[in-house]
Amino acid sequence: MTTVPTADIRLLLDLEPVVEAGLNRHLATAKEWFPHEYVPWSRGRDFDGVLGGQAWDPGQSELPEAVRTSLIVNLLTEDNLPSYHRVIAEHFGRDGAWGTWVHRWTAEEDRHGNVIRDYLLATRAVDPLALERARMVHMATGFELEYAGAAEAIAYVSFQELATRVAHRNTGRLSGDPVCDQLLARVAQDENLHMLFYRDLLDATFDLAPDAAMRAVTTVVTSFRMPGHGIADFARKSAQIAMAGIYDPRLHHDEVLMPVLRRLRVFERCGLGSDGERARDALSGHLARLDRIANRFTERREAVGHRAAPAGHRTPAADGGGR
Repeated sequence: MTTVPTADIRLLLDLEPVVEAGLNRHLATAKEWFPHEYVPWSRGRDFDGVLGGQAWDPGQSELPEAVRTSLIVNLLTEDNLPSYHRVIAEHFGRDGAWGTWVHRWTAEEDRHGNVIRDYLLATRAVDPLALERARMVHMATGFELEYAGAAEAIAYVSFQELATRVAHRNTGRLSGDPVCDQLLARVAQDENLHMLFYRDLLDATFDLAPDAAMRAVTTVVTSFRMPGHGIADFARKSAQIAMAGIYDPRLHHDEVLMPVLRRLRVFERCGLGSDGERARDALSGHLARLDRIANRFTERREAVGHRAAPAGHRTPAADGGGR
C-alpha cells in the first residue's frame, strides 16, 4: 500500500476546491462524442485467421511510414491506461472531487485507444499481428511514474497532456487522410481539456507552496519523458517521429514547455525562498540548453531534407468515410 507523505496530503486537501471547480468547468465544456462515428468502417474487411479473410501486407497501408510509427506509438501509449489509472489514483486518491476526476479522466482516455485501434484495423494501416504482440508486451511491462510527490505528479501531467495533444494533432495533419486528421483532432481536443485542468492545479500549487511547485516543475522539465518510453525500440521510433516533424525538440520547447511556463508566470513570480530560486535558475539554464539542442536538431534535419510530407492520393472512401 502506498504511503502518502503528510505534506502531500495537505496539498491535495488544499487543492480540493480547485479540483472541484476545474471538474465542474470540464464537465460543462467537454462535448460528448462517439468513437464509432470517426472510423471508416466501409474500408474494412476480414483478416485471415478464424474468419478466413485476406492477410495483411505492407502495400495495403496508405499512410507515410513516420505517421504509421507515430500512430502505433500513440496507440500503445494509450493502451497502458490501466497503469495510468492506478498511478493517478495512488497520487490523487479516489475520494471526493479528486476521485470523480480520476474516473472521468480514465473514461475519456479509454476512447482514444479504442478509436485509434479501430481506425488502424479498418484501414489496414498497420500489421495487426505485430500490433497485438506489441500491445501484450507493453501492457505487461506496465507504467510507473518516476516522480513520488504530488506536486511533481501534477507538474508532469500538465506538460504530458499538452505533449500528447501536439503529437496527436501533428500526426493527423501529416497523415494525408482527412479521416485520420479529423479523428486525431477530436482526440487532441480531449487532451487539451485535460491539460487545462492540470495546468490550473499547477498554478494553484504555486500559490499554495511556491518553492515546492518550482522544484517540481524544474525536476519534471529537466527529466521529462513521454509515458510511452517503455515501448520496445522507443528511441528509434522517437527519432523517426522527430525527423518527420511530428514531435521534435523544437516542438517540445516551443509548443509544450514554454506555453505552460508562461501561463504559470514561472519567471515572474515573487516570494520564492532560496530553494525555489535555485530551482528557477536551474530551469532557466536547462531551457537555454534545450533551445540550443532544438536549433542543432532543426539544422541537421534541414541539411538532410528529411521531413514527412502528407500522402498525396486518397481513395474516395477515405475522403467520405467516418463523416
